[in-house]
Amino acid sequence: MSRLSGGAALAALALAACAASAAEPEHWIASWAASPHRPLALGPRPAPVTVLKDQTLRQRIHLSRGGQRVRIRFSNEFGSAPLTLDAASIALAGEGSAILAGSAHALSFGGATSIRIPPGAPAVSDPVELAVADSQEIAVSVYVAQSGTLDTVHETGLESGFISQPGNFVTAPDLPTAQKLQARFVLSEVDVTAAPRAGVLVAFGDSITDGAGSSLDANHRWPDFLWERLRGSRGRPLAVVDEGISGNRLLNDGMGASSLARFDRDVLALPGVTHVIVLIGINDIGWPGAKFGELVLGDPSERVTAADLIAGYRQLIARAHARGIKVLGSTLLPFEGTGGGYYTPEKEAVREAANHWIRTSGAFDGVVDFDAVARDPEHPGQIRASFDSRDHLHPGDAGYRAMGAAVDLALLR
Repeated sequence: MSRLSGGAALAALALAACAASAAEPEHWIASWAASPHRPLALGPRPAPVTVLKDQTLRQRIHLSRGGQRVRIRFSNEFGSAPLTLDAASIALAGEGSAILAGSAHALSFGGATSIRIPPGAPAVSDPVELAVADSQEIAVSVYVAQSGTLDTVHETGLESGFISQPGNFVTAPDLPTAQKLQARFVLSEVDVTAAPRAGVLVAFGDSITDGAGSSLDANHRWPDFLWERLRGSRGRPLAVVDEGISGNRLLNDGMGASSLARFDRDVLALPGVTHVIVLIGINDIGWPGAKFGELVLGDPSERVTAADLIAGYRQLIARAHARGIKVLGSTLLPFEGTGGGYYTPEKEAVREAANHWIRTSGAFDGVVDFDAVARDPEHPGQIRASFDSRDHLHPGDAGYRAMGAAVDLALLR
């Protein structure tokens, strides 16, 4: 057998390197998410149901990390019947319900332009060649020809969505709007391709992580403010994904499945996750026995101790560590002044004991002391007046900004 010449050998090595490079899988990361759950039922009143019939639903999304290719995850997880998306698109968002002319790309599913999503199932689109920048605003549109019930939602969307007049407008630059929405429907995740070393930080929690009390269409949740800091920082590039659900609890179902039940879906299953910040437990403490008018938040039998919460935290930590994910624990914010029995001195004692363990146990890989940031120095059981959204539980924009600034970025490197 003859030997290859020097030039031929180099050419062979180059071809082999190209083949190896082509065989390397793309690195996908989550850039945005909204945890799905059932529609909200208030007291004895049934949950409102949104139905599309020969209409287009368009929803704006504020991404964190950008990329060269995009794919969308839809969800009919809580659907009572199959949901058929007869057409869908992704585009760069303009003002309001508009999209930038020429930016619309039709979505496909295994090459098909429509998909029937069974009850309890998600659907992931084929990748789309669309370059999106960091903090890009995109719009995802879906058209439902026949009657389709949207009973998989994310109630606290805080970013406007739009339902059209009759017709398929998924690629239309301007949407003839019939109804404006604030909740999320059907959408649960947006992924992008990224550099191999890019990772994802998941903010995991309840309404305080979900941004309740912040301004509509402003992206003023604490994970949004944290993302803006990370976007301009050096070190490993991280996307920030918000998996908060308003009314969520650690140990029992509330709004959405309990955090213990949904952790695999909303954290471990996301592509590229490297870090998670856990802020959950205040509703476990406050809900049992609390009542606002006809709305009973939680049965008194569901009262929890600090030991109960600690056992739940240890489970989240163990499950994350099994996947090599770094877990930061955050202290629970003050809540004195909330009415309806949500706050009592006995419940405050549970919060203080849980916070002491979060700070001192060493069980988490790091601690974010949101309690220290948010509390009134003169009255530590209460949130600062300048941070309070007026319900004595949720921060407003200024409070969320302070929370986003309180995360030590060294913990994320």
